[in-house]
Parts: sequence; C-alpha cells; structure tokens
Amino acid sequence: MAYTALYRKFRPKTFSEMVGQEHITKTLKNQIMAGRVGHAYLLNGGRGTGKTSTAKILARAINCLNPKDGEPCNECEVCKSILSGANTDVIEMDAASNNGVEDIRAIREEVNFLPTASKYRVYIIDEVHMLSTGAFNALLKTLEEPPEHVKFILATTEPQKLPATILSRCQRFDFKRISNNDIIKRLKQVCKESNIEITDGALNIIAVLSEGAMRDALSILERCVQDGLQNINEDNIKELVGIPKLTYIQETIEGILNYNIEQVLTTIDKILFEGKDITNITWEMIKYVKDILVYKTTNHLDIYSPEEIEKIKELSEIASKERLLQLVYDLSELQTNIKMSSQKLIIFQAGLIKLCNKMQQNDNSSLEKRITVLEEKIKNGINITNIPTQKIENKNIELKTNSQPIQQQTVTQNLNKKEKTESSTQNSSITKQWPNILNELKENGKIMLYTNLINTTAIELNDLTVGIQFPNGINTFGKTVLEKPENKNEIIKKVSIALGKEMNIKYIDLTIKNEEKEQPTNKLEDMFSNLDVPFNIID
Repeated sequence: MAYTALYRKFRPKTFSEMVGQEHITKTLKNQIMAGRVGHAYLLNGGRGTGKTSTAKILARAINCLNPKDGEPCNECEVCKSILSGANTDVIEMDAASNNGVEDIRAIREEVNFLPTASKYRVYIIDEVHMLSTGAFNALLKTLEEPPEHVKFILATTEPQKLPATILSRCQRFDFKRISNNDIIKRLKQVCKESNIEITDGALNIIAVLSEGAMRDALSILERCVQDGLQNINEDNIKELVGIPKLTYIQETIEGILNYNIEQVLTTIDKILFEGKDITNITWEMIKYVKDILVYKTTNHLDIYSPEEIEKIKELSEIASKERLLQLVYDLSELQTNIKMSSQKLIIFQAGLIKLCNKMQQNDNSSLEKRITVLEEKIKNGINITNIPTQKIENKNIELKTNSQPIQQQTVTQNLNKKEKTESSTQNSSITKQWPNILNELKENGKIMLYTNLINTTAIELNDLTVGIQFPNGINTFGKTVLEKPENKNEIIKKVSIALGKEMNIKYIDLTIKNEEKEQPTNKLEDMFSNLDVPFNIID
C-alpha cells in the first residue's frame, strides 16, 4: 500500500473533527439542517487552517443520503464515492494552474448538465485569487445565478485580490489561526493513533513553529518520524528545523547584556559550527529578547519551563525595559543588514560586537538621563533669570529706521505671553491623563504598542490634534509599529475618550525638532542685514 502523508491521513472527515473553527462549522451545520444552503461560498484564511477540508466536508454533507445533524455519514454510496475521488459531480480545481478564460468557460458549459449520482454538482476552486481578470469576468454571471443543482465553494488565502463583484456574490467565512492549545491536542491524538512517542515540550515547539497552521504542524511531526526517531524531544525538533539550542541563545543574550564580547563570540562560534543559519540565529535572539521584555513587563510567559522562566527572570533584572526594547530594534536592524549583505557572517559578528560596546551604550544611557532631567525641568518650569547669559555693556538698542525704536517692554511681554502659552499646553488635560492611557494599553495586552510609547509625553497641539512627543526619537521599527492602522486607531480612541471629543494624533520626534532649533544666530542682526537697513547701538 502506498504511503500516505500524515496531514492527508488525518484530514477531518466531519465538521466535528475540524480544529479551532467552531464558529464556521456551527453555521454550516445549521444551514444544512435548515435546508438553506447558499449557492456560493468563499472560504478565506491562512495556510493549513482547514479551508479545503471544510469544502470537501460541505460537498459530502449536502449530497449525503443519510445526513445527521448537518454532518455527512461517510458510509453511503455518495459519500464513499466523493471520498475516493470517483464522484464526477464534485469537481476540484486548482486556480493556480487552471486560471485562464477557457477553464472557466468549460465550467459554464458543464453547469447546465444535471448531476449523475448526486443531488448537487459542486465546484471547489482552490486559490481562487490566482484567476485572471478575464476568468473572473467569465465566472461572474454563472456565480451570481447558477442553476439550482450547482454549488460553488471558493477558497483563498488572499481575499483582497478578488474583485468586489465576486466577493459580493459569495457567503464569506474567515478561518482563524488555530491556537497552540488546539494544535497540541490534535497532535497528541495523532501521536496516540500512530504510536509516536513525543514529549510535551516537543509538541509545544511544533505548535509554535506551525504558526497556527495544522498542516504545517503535522508536516513537522512527520519529518521527525521519517528520521527514525523513537522518542521525539525538544532537541530533536530544533535540530530538524535548524533552531539553535535555547542554552546557546541564553548565553549569547546574557553576554550582550553584560557587555561580554568574548562570551558572545565564543557561543556564536559553537552555534555556527553546528551548521545553524545566521538568519535563524538572529530571529531566535530577537524572539528571546522580546520574551524577556514581556516577562519584565507582565511577569508572565507561557511557552517556557520553570527552569527557563527562572533564567529569563535573572536576565530581566540585568537590563532596563528601555535597553531591552532598544536591543530588539538593534537586532531587527542587524537582521535586515544581514539579508542585504553578501558578507553575512562579517556583518553578523560586527553587529554583535557593536551591541557589546559598553561605551556606546553608556553614552546613550547618559543622553537618556540628561533628556529626563531636562524634561523634569520643563515640567516644573524654568526660571529665565537663572540661565547664565553673557554680560553686554551696550544695554540700549535703537534701530534707525522709519519706525520707532524697539522697546524692551514689548519683547518682555512677548516672552511672558509665550511662557504662559507653553505652560498652559504642558499642563493640559491630555498631558496629565497620558500616563493613565499608557497603563490601559499595558493592562489590555497591547504590549508592543505600550513598549514603543514608554517615556513619551502628550500635548494638545490644537482643538483637533494631540502631539505625542518622543524625546529619544523614533527608529524605523518603532515607527512601523506605531503607524499600523489598528495601533494608530487604538491610540486615537484612547485620546478621544480622555478629552471627550474626536481627536487626531501626530508623532513628534523631538531629536529632529531640537536639531532644527539649534541655529545659534543673532536674529536681529540677520533680519536687518538681509534687509540692508542701517542700525546703530547707542550707549
């Protein structure tokens, strides 16, 4: 007998066997029991989430001779013929390789014929977004008003590529990523039926690596089985997919946090000697630092053992949240540089040495402290009389133009007016409520958004806009996170609730703002020199 892959062998045959998509299977079963099955369905979701399996189950359920509670019996002649692929009334088509107008025209001609052995003729079109524009146009009329004996089930991973005219003619069902817990439960059942011995830690790693795709999880498990492993553990999985051992990653990050260049390079050499890919190493380092940051912020992590949690706790006490966050940005930037370079190893090692440069890190830390002190002074108010100024002997300035001399009192009034305006802005309602908004983001689990807004302040620029100030600047990674529509809308929502009116937000990079301001010029002299107007200084 020919070998069958695990993901095909354990493909769900009923709706109840589907994993993690109860919101969809319940609706479909209710439609079948009520006799209100639609003429066209669009199944959308990531790879390995059950779209094709659902389409096949639905095709059997609506044609089954003995359906029960909306489920196919899988025992009648029709169900068996569909399962074996012998039923000509259920046609599966891959749009990736059959995406032309002629392929759709063939369907348009076939739909007029009655089914031979089933109640309905069902067309399952996988990866439907691959159809050409002409093919979509040819499908429109048939999809809108097909004969009563015809049903269409379209499946895609990219619904945004489908024309609106196609989307509006289908009942759309969005498949979710399958949770790690659901994947682990299914894998345990598969291992039990297949007599595979595997540790809970290994199952957990497979679930994480599959990224919500049940098919990917089964494929990873199958690779372990094919390697002849009797007892599959965490190290087997990591060795199989090229992930460095966690102890190596721990040693590397510990060396970076302690500025120990020798420890970092020695550990990296061990990892490279085992043949691990540099990109995988960098990615694992980023994830590990992120987990340290999450633990330092929430005191909670799911995917680690108690011993590993203890090590993470130890590392989290070495560095501040700001440094961990900056390390995530620096490693992400290093990963980008590695991908773009032909000398990946050199760039990788040089980047790690830079991260272990204590002097540079101390300079950054000193700058952060100076900015913090300056922020405190601004909040508490700065007395202008305390600012040292150069003694000027010529006290009275008279500008000989057609107008009267500029009076010192006018300048003083303008300065006082500016100070009052700035003070009012800084003490605005949003400034006081901003820390509470950040705490809400943290409590609601918006950790990535919260960590990118640490040390920021908010001011009301005008009646419609709130400015979010970044004293340390915004790097590329942070800007990407903050500019995401869902993240930006979340901040706008919080700010609008706090002020009791609809507001917009603007990100302000204070480092750029300060650079623009640092222009030590004599404004009066520049103004009148440009106008070529003579003026005298009178004692």
